[in-house]
Amino acid sequence: MGMKLLILSLIGSILSVLTAGLFLLFPEKTRKSLLPGLVSYATGTLLGAAFLGLLPKAVGMDAPSAAVLGATLAGIFIFLGFEKTLLWRHCHKESCEVHSSAGAVIIIGDSLHNFIDGILIGSALLVSPALALSSTLAVVAHEIPQETGDFAILLSAGWSRKKALLANSISSLATLPGAFGAYYALDSFKPALPYVMAVSAASFIYIALADLIPAANRHPGTGSPVMQFALGLAGVGTIAFFVFGH
Repeated sequence: MGMKLLILSLIGSILSVLTAGLFLLFPEKTRKSLLPGLVSYATGTLLGAAFLGLLPKAVGMDAPSAAVLGATLAGIFIFLGFEKTLLWRHCHKESCEVHSSAGAVIIIGDSLHNFIDGILIGSALLVSPALALSSTLAVVAHEIPQETGDFAILLSAGWSRKKALLANSISSLATLPGAFGAYYALDSFKPALPYVMAVSAASFIYIALADLIPAANRHPGTGSPVMQFALGLAGVGTIAFFVFGH
C-alpha cells in the first residue's frame, strides 16, 4: 500500500508540474485558448470528487452526518481565511490580481496547497483505492492550470525556466509528507478520518465555487460557453466513472 500511496502522490505532484511546464511550450495564444477548457474540466472534477466521492464516504462512516457536514462548512471558512491571508491562494491566469510579484510567496503558498492535497490523497486511500484515484485525478486536473499560471508569473518576475521548474518541483513534493503523514496518522486514529475527508472535500468545493467558476464568469468571451459547460460535465463524469465503476 505504501508504494501505491507513493505513486499517487507523485502523480498528484510532479506530474502536474511537468505537464504545466510542457504547456508553457505552446504559444501564448494557444495557451489562452486552451486554459478555459482546462479550468472547466478541473471544476467538474473537483465538484465531482467532493460530492460523489469524499462526502458520501465520510457521511457513510460512523460519525454523525451533521458533524461531518459541519466540518465541511468549517473547512470552507478555514480555506477562506487562508485565501485572505495569501497563504493559500489560487489563480489560473498568467496575470492575476491576487498573485504577489515575490516568487517566494508563490512557492510558499503552493507548498501549503500541495501539503493539503497530500492529506486528501492519503486519507482517501484509507477508504478505497478507487476514491484515492478519483481524488488524485481531481488534484491533477486543478494543479495543471494553476501551475501553468505560476510558471508564467515566475518567468515574468525574472526567474529562469530551470529555476522556476526546480522551485515548483520542490514545492510539489510537499504532497508526499502530507499523504504519508495523513495515511499513517489516520490509520492509527480512524475516528478522525470522516472529518479529515470532509475538510478535504471543503477544499475542493471552495476552489471550484470561490475561484474557478467566478473566474469563468468574469471572462465570458474566452472559449465556447457550450464547450466549457460540456467539459465541466465531462469532469464530473470522469469522477463518477472512477467512483462508481470500480
